[in-house]
Amino acid sequence: MLRKRITGLFVLSLILLSCGNQQSKGNHDQTLDSSDQKSLNTTKAKKNILFFGTSLTAGYGLDPTEAYPALIQNKIDSLNLPYNVINGGLSGETSAGGKARIDWLLKQPVSVFVLELGANDGLRGLPVSQTTKNLQAIVDRVKAKYPDAKMVLAGMQVPPNMGAKYAQDFKDIFPALARKNQMILIPFLLDKVGGVPRLNQADGIHPTAEGDKILAENVWAVLEGVL
Repeated sequence: MLRKRITGLFVLSLILLSCGNQQSKGNHDQTLDSSDQKSLNTTKAKKNILFFGTSLTAGYGLDPTEAYPALIQNKIDSLNLPYNVINGGLSGETSAGGKARIDWLLKQPVSVFVLELGANDGLRGLPVSQTTKNLQAIVDRVKAKYPDAKMVLAGMQVPPNMGAKYAQDFKDIFPALARKNQMILIPFLLDKVGGVPRLNQADGIHPTAEGDKILAENVWAVLEGVL
């Protein structure tokens, strides 16, 4: 009788131990699954920031890692923000060229759109009305494709080579467009860099690596609040 009782207790102990192991294994698997799912969700949750612009955005004369969009990505990564920067800059791009190119770049999802175009129009003395029309067309296409995208506009200025009136009319393009389209304005992308020889390359137009660090600061001062 005692032997049967001991045997019964032994079998019961094995059953309980087995159940405990299965439960522990199930919890462990669930933990792994949750962790994997969290990692997967984090990857999927990353949103694109498209910087669309000229050689200033492309980082003309610099290593790609020195261009201000790359510096913005570094800042984003350091803060563990779920955004991926896309550098859509192209040297020599005009507003008309941007209008012709924008649809191709909008094939990928865009959550934040930063528009930096117009500088080459101004340097060529193209009509302000034409530049305004082209920039508006670009904004309209982004809104039509991604109505929930947050919109940022980089302000630009030109030297008074074409006359004081042209320079002022050109400068006024950007705040006017920002107001009309409820975009967030970077007042002047080249603030503290434009016209400063030591912060520009030999052409006097494109920033050095040190200059682009300041451009990144100018952009981040506005973009941080957007993100």
